[in-house]
Amino acid sequence: MKGLIIAALGLSLLTNLQPASAQQVAVKEQITLLHGSHRVGKRSDAAMEKWRGYGLGQFIHWGLYAIPGGAWNGKQYNGAAEWIRSWNGIPKSTYDSLNYSFNPTAFDAKAWAKTARQMGAKYVTFTTKHHDGFCLWPSKYTKYTVKNSPYKKDIVKAVVDAYDQEGIDVILYFSVMDWNHPDWRYDLKTKEDSIAFERFKKFTRNQLIELLTNYPTVKGLWFDGTWDKSWVKQAAFADELETEMRKLRPGLIIGSRFRADENGKRHFDSNGVLMGDYEQGWERKIPAKIEDVHGNDWDCVMTVPENQWGYNAAWNGHIKTGNELIEMTARCVSMGGNFVLNFGPKGDGSIRQEEIKLATEIGDWMKINQEAIYNCEYAGYEKQDWGYFTKKSGTDKIYMVVFNVPVSAALRIKTPPKTIIKKAYLLADTQEVFSPEEISGDEYFLHLKKREQSKPFVIVLETAKAEKGNGTKYEKAKI
Repeated sequence: MKGLIIAALGLSLLTNLQPASAQQVAVKEQITLLHGSHRVGKRSDAAMEKWRGYGLGQFIHWGLYAIPGGAWNGKQYNGAAEWIRSWNGIPKSTYDSLNYSFNPTAFDAKAWAKTARQMGAKYVTFTTKHHDGFCLWPSKYTKYTVKNSPYKKDIVKAVVDAYDQEGIDVILYFSVMDWNHPDWRYDLKTKEDSIAFERFKKFTRNQLIELLTNYPTVKGLWFDGTWDKSWVKQAAFADELETEMRKLRPGLIIGSRFRADENGKRHFDSNGVLMGDYEQGWERKIPAKIEDVHGNDWDCVMTVPENQWGYNAAWNGHIKTGNELIEMTARCVSMGGNFVLNFGPKGDGSIRQEEIKLATEIGDWMKINQEAIYNCEYAGYEKQDWGYFTKKSGTDKIYMVVFNVPVSAALRIKTPPKTIIKKAYLLADTQEVFSPEEISGDEYFLHLKKREQSKPFVIVLETAKAEKGNGTKYEKAKI
């Protein structure tokens, strides 16, 4: 019944928003789903409103894979460091025995949290268990946990407590795929596979309820390892489990990759409606334009090198600079998303100095310009080559986040119709004001006094709606 109601609601909303020709297509393509999305449109509750306004976050990938650090016996693994167990260059049993060597004496959750706060992160996503199955909390459902390592102490609790203390919200990463568990299957091809996977589903449910029970302040769950056929086929079970978790923790935030619908569709169900609370499809990539996010909430998770999440001693390829990462943050916020930067601590628990330096550079910029990032959204202004527009949610205040100063030192602005620029000034120095030069209807130049800038900067536009237009209108050319 729930599926029928949601399908009807989605159809009603879609047809009301579309022109007649599109309505006919929408009507024809809508199908009834029992395990598709159970909501059309964005969540509007306080928890999701807060998530939407984060702007900048931190991701931490940490586990046993940090010990080999992307190499084994002098040979470099060319894949992502956290996937090294899947490499034939290291025996599986040898990797699984790394828990007996896991003793991160330099781990300091409070220092991690202070680094995140200094950077300006409003939330952190932390790996409780990656694909290798090693749990950084003392789960009572497996022996493959930190409790049975030389370290013994609950790392997840330390992280949650430290970040809570710094006022940074915590999201828990959880990999459904578990290479260590004997009942995990990539596909279910035999009766024996199905029987084993039933045990695995119970195990997975128990661990997730355990995490939500043990750490009651966490704000959400970030799922990984959900693409294999075995899990994709569990639409009914995963749907029921999601309902159970949301009932246990009202306001819980879950991304789009947790489950599939009954037709195997992930992220978006068979009717094209987002599954979960926000789109998780932007991994190490950013939308090209606002239309690409389809009006949904979303975030981008990004690595510093090309594809290294867990610690890799050899950072190969291009290493992103502080200015690049600041630009990615502004670009994401300008299209209504959050930007989440990954850190991969070493096996001893320390964060590499290169990452701390980047966090410091970003944080120094955020201290001055954070107003243009936190609680901001898509502004509705036409994108210009100099940078990005953001808009303070619930206001008419617009921010120009400038990265590329033209040789003319003139920044072009094209406002939406009937928009007045009441005031323009530098965010870092409100005494430095600009007088917009109108160059055509709804189009202006702001002339900079300085041509050379070593860091991106922000100009604030205080705007208002005009009843009869912006003022001067120019006659269009006649053909």
